[in-house]
Amino acid sequence: MREARAEDARTEARRLIRDLFGAERPDAVTLFGEARAVLGAERAGLCADLARGVPLTRRSTEIAALAALLIGTRDLGEEWWRRARGEKLPSPDEVLRTATAIDPWTDLTVLEMLAAWIADDAADEEWGRPFEATDLNSWQAEDRVELPEDAVSGERILVSFDVGGRLDAVVVTRADGELGSNLDFDSLRYSRPAEAQWSWGVAAGLGPHRLDGEEPDPYAQPVDPAAAEILRAWALRHGASAEDVGGAWRDRGDVVAAIEQVDWMWRSGEWFAWWRGVAALVEGEPAQLAARLEEITAA
Repeated sequence: MREARAEDARTEARRLIRDLFGAERPDAVTLFGEARAVLGAERAGLCADLARGVPLTRRSTEIAALAALLIGTRDLGEEWWRRARGEKLPSPDEVLRTATAIDPWTDLTVLEMLAAWIADDAADEEWGRPFEATDLNSWQAEDRVELPEDAVSGERILVSFDVGGRLDAVVVTRADGELGSNLDFDSLRYSRPAEAQWSWGVAAGLGPHRLDGEEPDPYAQPVDPAAAEILRAWALRHGASAEDVGGAWRDRGDVVAAIEQVDWMWRSGEWFAWWRGVAALVEGEPAQLAARLEEITAA
């Protein structure tokens, strides 16, 4: 069942990639080439620098954020980058140049923060500003939002629930004559930049995603062979196929490719410790790697 859901997600992501980018397969070099044409060479270069600066296990997330910025810029225009966002918020261009995330988005990278901005701005452009926000971690539909004072039965109220995500709350008259609201989950939709970010991340996967001009190749850096063999053997013992894990892991690229193939997030909870171990192996964190090896071998 887990594997079926994973494949359903990838199928939908590939469909969106075709719709949004006109491509069958997402490719980082092609994406950055399109970004240079749409965002301009300077902005695309700064985005590439930021993507190179994160750990290799995070690179796909940064490139997915660029996918959102590319689609958002196509939709909103290049002037989006120069527009200030009020007294306390600089323009996206300034954020990109300073490479510094701003409160309250400091839990995001700079590219993720810019992707969130453009996804919400595109949603506002298409559907208007939301009246209220809600959290869809609960799927309770009734009376999740405050109603405007002039609300009338049958009216639809725009609600945000996620970056670039919107749905409608329908005003209804309850049995006691009071007005309430029901969330219309069938109206759930995302802006095109938000769809681009999700679909690129799912369809392209963890990588490897090599970028132009990288010398030396970061994926070619050797990994600890003894630790690599322990983690590879653990994956085989716990249900991954030989095709999934590949041959002996000699470098970071081998490990990243194996992480992508085994679909660890769709497996049992014990795989989370394995993920932490292989991430430490890729990023060259010996203390973290030793702790994670001890954890999985003791289990």
